[in-house]
Amino acid sequence: MKNINQETIRADFPLLATKVRDRQLIYLDNAATTQKPTSVLQTIDSYYRNSNANVHRGVHFLSNEATQMLEEARKTTQQFINAKEDAEIIFTRGTTEAINLVASSFGKSLAKDDEIIVSEMEHHSNIVPWQLTALEHQATIKVLPFDDLGELMIEKLEQLITSKTRIIAITHVSNALGTINPIKKIINLAHSHAIPVLVDGAQAIAHTKVDVSELDCDFYCFSGHKIYAPMGVGVLYGKRCWLDALPPYQGGGEMIKQVSFSGTTFNDLPYKFEAGTPSVADILGLKAALDYVNDITLERIEEIENSLLDYATTQLQTIDCLRIIGQAKQKAGVISFLIDGIHPFDLGTLLDQLGIAIRTGHHCAQPVMEHFGITGTARVSLAVYNTQSEIDFFISALQKVILMLR
Repeated sequence: MKNINQETIRADFPLLATKVRDRQLIYLDNAATTQKPTSVLQTIDSYYRNSNANVHRGVHFLSNEATQMLEEARKTTQQFINAKEDAEIIFTRGTTEAINLVASSFGKSLAKDDEIIVSEMEHHSNIVPWQLTALEHQATIKVLPFDDLGELMIEKLEQLITSKTRIIAITHVSNALGTINPIKKIINLAHSHAIPVLVDGAQAIAHTKVDVSELDCDFYCFSGHKIYAPMGVGVLYGKRCWLDALPPYQGGGEMIKQVSFSGTTFNDLPYKFEAGTPSVADILGLKAALDYVNDITLERIEEIENSLLDYATTQLQTIDCLRIIGQAKQKAGVISFLIDGIHPFDLGTLLDQLGIAIRTGHHCAQPVMEHFGITGTARVSLAVYNTQSEIDFFISALQKVILMLR
């Protein structure tokens, strides 16, 4: 690992130098999407300038070159999450499509009254696809609750599991609360009942080491844009045994071996689940982002972000009228909060006037808001390029906004 400090990291992200409303941008909305380092931007530009061609289908030089680069990206992704083979890496448009793929394909095996377990803290993308599947196959959704600290009530999971439970879908890190869930414990319990587990890793992948072989999860989903890569690319990891067994999600080019009106045979993994032309530039951008993270190391990223989270939490707790929503013992760099008597939207709007980007609303996690009897929160989410001085400016600005609105 090279010696990497905050200044070195920040210099890699050109958008961080942007001014917003004549003020220096302070970007604290990283759970929504991260900014992109120069290496990622250059990779995308280089592909379209020098290597643009469709993949897997051509015999000419550019097609072969593009195909080789895409498959190198698949290999990098496999190694990044320690999958057993690159055929277990399916490129998607993001976490949402990855979950929909599993919900749709796995759902075809469901029967009436079969059960799907999700948690109360899931993002809508890990609720609605399962609801659609349950509705189509007359299955039942069961919900694992969390407590007022924002921690899953794991002791209730055993009670929810029955002989009809077919799959558990759970978030690794809550986007609304920052809670890091005990995924390994959940997987072990599920597997003791021969139940597969899908993990929504959208909020975990950029902040902590993910080892799918060690976790022993059956499916793991994440989006590139949460880990400094472009929008429009994501990953579904699936154990080969499951991917071999599941039917295709979409039909079209690439996912077939032979097509005729008398019958069609499907392609081998991973192509069976990659119908149509992939977003090659974005996939190469994902590789560049993973290389960038590997260069810093996730250990160093986790160290920086945990320090920032501790500091920001301590500073926010000094504000008497502020309440933090979600105070789990194990958290990633997300802080959701409310100010007594002030609507989060008003808070976010005035902070924006000072150049500070935060997120307000229900964060696509309305069941979380219902749990606390609220409609939304203000949310600060941190990344490796954020600094203590940015947090200081944010706290000062927040105090000024509170005085203005109360």
